[in-house]
Amino acid sequence: MTSHQASPQRLGQLARSQWSIENRLHFVRDTTFAEDASKIRTGHGPENMATLRNLAINALRAAGHRNIAAGIRHVSYEPFTRPLDLLGIA
Repeated sequence: MTSHQASPQRLGQLARSQWSIENRLHFVRDTTFAEDASKIRTGHGPENMATLRNLAINALRAAGHRNIAAGIRHVSYEPFTRPLDLLGIA
């Protein structure tokens, strides 16, 4: 960016947009799924688990759950039907 493009307002906007990504996805993955404490570290395991966690988060949000941890608890009450209903498979 040139000095004219890098106004304080624009730099603040860019920083806030980065934090919204951090708060909406990475923070949820770490607090709800304890991603930072995961022992999966070899091969494609970390990427695959991140993909599955993102799928769970996005499916719960699409179903109207704003609190992902509460959504996981709700779905786990009937583990053989609710997750499939959530994904539209059942």
